This record gives sequence, C-alpha cells and structure tokens, in this order.
Amino acid sequence: MTNKANSYLKTNLKEKGRKDMCARYLFKTILAGAGGAGKTTLLRRYTTGTFDGNIKMTIGVDFSVAECETKHGSSTLQIWDFAGEERFRNMLPKFCMGAKGCLLLFDPLRPNTFYELSDWLKIIKKNTKDIPLLLISTKQDLIEDGNPFCVSKDDIDEFVKKHNLVGYLKVSSKTGFNVKEAFQALTISMIDKQ
Repeated sequence: MTNKANSYLKTNLKEKGRKDMCARYLFKTILAGAGGAGKTTLLRRYTTGTFDGNIKMTIGVDFSVAECETKHGSSTLQIWDFAGEERFRNMLPKFCMGAKGCLLLFDPLRPNTFYELSDWLKIIKKNTKDIPLLLISTKQDLIEDGNPFCVSKDDIDEFVKKHNLVGYLKVSSKTGFNVKEAFQALTISMIDKQ
C-alpha cells in the first residue's frame, strides 16, 4: 500500500470516528543471509506453523504472504526469502526494491554466516531506503542442546550498533521459539517508520 493510500485510509477512518478500528499496513519484507542459515525454515514455521528439517535449497527467491498481529493492529507481510548462495546474489538488487524491512539471519554454529552479513547489508542498503533491519541468530534449539554458539556477544553487539539495526533476537524454527516475536518486532519497526 502506498503512503498516499495509507494517508487516505487514515484520513477517512478518522473522519468516520474509527481511527483505531482498522490500522492496516502492507509491507514487503525480506529475509537475507547465507545458504543454510535457516531463512526458509523460519519462513515456513512463521507462515504454516510447521518445521521441516529437510528443506531443499532455495533457487533464486521464494515468496509467501502472512498476517502479523501487533499492538498497532493487523499488517500483511509479503515475505521474500532470498537464496543464500553467492551465485544468486546478482538477482538481489531488483528484489530489494520496495522493501520496507529485513530480517538478517545467521547460523550461530557457522560463524562465517555471521561475517558474510556485511556483504548482504551492502546490497540491501544500496537498494532500499533506510529500512529497519533486525538481526536473527537461528537454531537456538541446537545451542540449548549443548552445541557451541560460535559468534561472540561483543561481535553481535558491535554489528548491531555499527549498522544501526533495530535489535537482535535468537530464534528456533524447530521449536517456534521467538519466531512470531521476530516478525512482530520487525513489523512494529516498519509501522513506526511510516
């Protein structure tokens, strides 16, 4: 929905005395990060409530639509899941256009997926207009099972501060831990930027 359409909707609802009844937004949202970081499993968990540990590699871009309920009401998210392999990165600039927010994912068991996020950020920032970005470490269930978290808290904090991200969350697509909360936090940030 364009800013003009949002403005028209808010004005008409206000005039009719129903300002808070239908606060509705439409946001193009992107999932970015290295191959195997957990983007597709996060998307599936959020949109279907299921987990499949045998997800195949995304070729190019996958796309889903989901509703997100926040304190501001309901928002529709058009979620674009970018393939993580480098051979698909030349496609990303055009798919970033029009995005209003991004989840940046990394696998804490594979530190290279964290350090590659700077490359993703360059592409995203060059092809979007100062959108909210939320850092996500995936596979929290494996960390709770005793696997080592291979990225230091200091590196994460520095990355969030350096790139002016809206925050950082740990999630598990397997258990559902913080999945809904990640999308809600990003949606609230996108609404606040309107």
